[in-house]
Amino acid sequence: MVEIKMKTRATGATATMAARGHASLVSETGGALDVTTGVSDPGFNPLDMLYASLAACLVLSVKGAVSQLHLLDAFESVTAHVAGEKAHEGPSRVAAIHADIRIAGAYTDAQRQEIVALAKKLCTVSNTLSVLPEITVTAAAA
Repeated sequence: MVEIKMKTRATGATATMAARGHASLVSETGGALDVTTGVSDPGFNPLDMLYASLAACLVLSVKGAVSQLHLLDAFESVTAHVAGEKAHEGPSRVAAIHADIRIAGAYTDAQRQEIVALAKKLCTVSNTLSVLPEITVTAAAA
């Protein structure tokens, strides 16, 4: 029997914001990102990060799907563009998310559809967004 060992990576993020200035993020592994809220400011706002998380997860999952389907030899590249629509009513939220995945390589349309279907199943972010997780928020003095 083959034993499969999964490597795990620390995940999570801490956001900090002072009385003046922008919010900033630090990941559990030390990555850093400034958060922007200005309409014309370049950079990522919270919704951009939501869409970026899905886009990144999908391109990584496409690569995994191509490998699992034994189609890696034809793979050249993948691009995922993700955007959404805010809800017009109710609490502030995203009502719909759309992902457009472009796969370069010698694939048929049927193979591309199979790759994308498997990638969606492999992607932790799309799986999480499809079935809402429980979110807990606590408060304490700084």
